[in-house]
Amino acid sequence: MASESNTPTRRQVEVVYNPEERINKLADEVDKEAPLSRLTLFSPCKVNVFLRITNKREDGFHDLASLFHVISLGDILKFSLSPSKTKDSLSTNVSGVPLDDRNLIIKALNLYRKKTGSEKFFWIHLDKKVPTGAGLGGGSSNAATALWAANQFNGCLATEKELQEWSSEIGSDVPFFFSQGAAYCTGRGEVVQNILPPVPLDIPMVLIKPQQACSTAEVYKRLRLDQTSKVDPLTLLEKISTNGISQDVCINDLEPPAFEVLPSLRRLKQRVNAASRGQYDAVFMSGSGSTIVGIGSPDPPQFVYDDEEYHDVFLSENLHQQVLVPHPPIFPGLLSEQPFVCSVGGVKK
Repeated sequence: MASESNTPTRRQVEVVYNPEERINKLADEVDKEAPLSRLTLFSPCKVNVFLRITNKREDGFHDLASLFHVISLGDILKFSLSPSKTKDSLSTNVSGVPLDDRNLIIKALNLYRKKTGSEKFFWIHLDKKVPTGAGLGGGSSNAATALWAANQFNGCLATEKELQEWSSEIGSDVPFFFSQGAAYCTGRGEVVQNILPPVPLDIPMVLIKPQQACSTAEVYKRLRLDQTSKVDPLTLLEKISTNGISQDVCINDLEPPAFEVLPSLRRLKQRVNAASRGQYDAVFMSGSGSTIVGIGSPDPPQFVYDDEEYHDVFLSENLHQQVLVPHPPIFPGLLSEQPFVCSVGGVKK
């Protein structure tokens, strides 16, 4: 929700503003005349409803065709202006996340300054909910959110189209997060075509991520194009748009190589299918893994609670109708005048 400070020229945008919180206290000391001193944004992740790999290019990348869709699981990013003129400061609630320019958030802020000449630096706190190495695009979403935030702090020096174009320099998945929540993505993933969301709001999802992650590079290394699906991705898109989600349209060409990299992932998918007894409309892997998605029921199979092999279990519902607004793009839906309600549920054993 939006709130006004006592100074007419200063605007604060916060989901929940706690004046005693350290990052907010520090922000209050920075440029008292700044139109914007802090932002808190929701950074949703995505699933690939289908993922076709169509070609290997001369530059070493692969061409793909995929239906990307945001879901209600996501991170929270807090941005505050920093007095530093040389570096950003990033903190997070989890261990193992890089806090330097290896992190896509810092890469995005550096890119924005390079493109615009901005001299603003930031304190950023990442409240991480999306598991890493999961095939859910959490890092890419964070990067897009950081680009959008930097643009807000600088008076929107760039258009949203420019931000989307620049974001492809950070990663192939990043441009999607400037979409309206559902998109048909081609090229390396950076060619984004908005579509009407084909997944209804009331369809629940279960995300099951084992402790092990999949190396995207290793998965692609083991990919054999002659063994991928031959179904036209546009046919898959048409079927989903017409008939909804079903197992036959949720094709992921990266499943076989991912199952070679992580054989336990194949067993996980098989066990989910066997235990579900038809309760899911489809069970599939998202991205390059290692998350298995079950669409159609909010209830995970019992074995994920009983077996220590499966460390992270997230329950999530489709997000698009809750934050879909023409401007800004999907992830800063928290900036609307209305309170934001996120129907995310999470269970972490």
